[in-house]
Amino acid sequence: MLGMALAALDSTIIATAVPQIVGDLGGFSVFSWLFSGYLLAVTVTLPVYGKLSDTFGRKPVLVAGIVIFLVGSLLCAGAWNMASLIAFRVLQGLGGGALQGTVQTIAADLYPMKERPRIQAKLSTVWATSSVAGPALGGLLAAYADWRWIFLVNLPVGALALWLVLRHFFEDPAHRSRAERPVIDWPGALAIFACGGLLLTALVQGGVAWPWLSAPSLLLLGGSAVCAAATVLIERRAAEPIIPGWVWRRRTISTVNLALGALGLLMVAPTVFLPTYAQAVLGLGPIAAGFVLSTMTMSWPVAAALSSHVYNRVGIRGCALLGIGAATLVLLAFPQLPYPGAAWQPALLMLALGAALGLFQLPLIIGVQSSVGYAERGTATASILFCRQVGQSVGAALFGAVANATLAGRLADAPAGIRAGLPDDLDAVSRALEHAGTLSEQAADYLRRAVDATVEHVYYGAAVAGLLALAALLFAPRRFPVHADARGEGEAGPAPAEKG
Repeated sequence: MLGMALAALDSTIIATAVPQIVGDLGGFSVFSWLFSGYLLAVTVTLPVYGKLSDTFGRKPVLVAGIVIFLVGSLLCAGAWNMASLIAFRVLQGLGGGALQGTVQTIAADLYPMKERPRIQAKLSTVWATSSVAGPALGGLLAAYADWRWIFLVNLPVGALALWLVLRHFFEDPAHRSRAERPVIDWPGALAIFACGGLLLTALVQGGVAWPWLSAPSLLLLGGSAVCAAATVLIERRAAEPIIPGWVWRRRTISTVNLALGALGLLMVAPTVFLPTYAQAVLGLGPIAAGFVLSTMTMSWPVAAALSSHVYNRVGIRGCALLGIGAATLVLLAFPQLPYPGAAWQPALLMLALGAALGLFQLPLIIGVQSSVGYAERGTATASILFCRQVGQSVGAALFGAVANATLAGRLADAPAGIRAGLPDDLDAVSRALEHAGTLSEQAADYLRRAVDATVEHVYYGAAVAGLLALAALLFAPRRFPVHADARGEGEAGPAPAEKG
């Protein structure tokens, strides 16, 4: 949990300190790479660390990840300009990829299926707590100390996590690769880095740093396609591929990969656009807007902890279908909220959404981890986390385009009397509504309605992503296979593991 807290806190704590960082180091035009660079490094390293943990064991990969993360944190605290800070954030992300995937895999190694929902729910509370406490802590450190402490606070937490892992975590050496000299597929790893890096850069920067149909976007997307083809060729010939073919040949894993990719798409609506809605439409402050979102993070781990009572009765696929079906209905209900409405209404919907997604995600992760043995569990876990991260990046780009198109249309159709001087993008509209006293009452109301319509369209898109996840699960096996390694003492073995 302490190791997971490093990665979880660092994804949220920096957000509220950006003004202070930019004021000190400059680089306003590229500060978004503080987030994008970290996300990029975490995402593209997940499959690599998954394979390494299957080959060399979980402990060395987790220890290496913590050390890399702490070195990156120390360097971030000493950054002298924005370029150096971005580079060191990427180094942090290289460690964060090991933390995210390996911790989830270790949970599956240590606990049988009956206990795993309770353990995974505890890990989920780390993310829930970080999503609420991270921005507040970052703001406090930036306001009353110095933004560099945002990175320095990682050092004692990481040191304690490292000491606990080294002292108390032991794994059976027999589980590791039996090869005398394990082969590492470095060409495949580099190809995955290149493919993921080009694709995520195109998705994150397209429509922001340059237009979608401009030369940089087309070159990045074309390069990622070429690298993807090269990755397939390299992996087919590799003795120990980073992403083995069985990840996509086994119906259990491939359908869950697609379903959690759709979950990544879906999550962009509440995490990215709901705070803007809460502040611009409902008129809430940043803290209150964060509370509206935090209701989802409170119900998610509770539902996840209780999910075993559901999937033990209706099966893993049935539980996941129930969860994603309910989540889709909640997403469709959001656009039906009255305008402007009250804060408790979206908060109640987010509470329901968190409960539904807790029933959806955790059983699928447990189902995939239980369908494979120790030697394949790191790779399988990394594949579903990788697909979720890529889905989130695709969702940010896709729904960002939907939001921009909707808002542009609303602003173009504004009455002639208020059209002059209206802002031209979602961020500018949000900033204008923060200082609504400079706008006429008619202009302010029109902008709020424009933001309301924009977020409604995004939630409709998220509902479509929910339907895609539901469709993917319809192709999953009715009864998830359970590998002999995953059965706890006294558990029945429903089915043998699928063959690759």
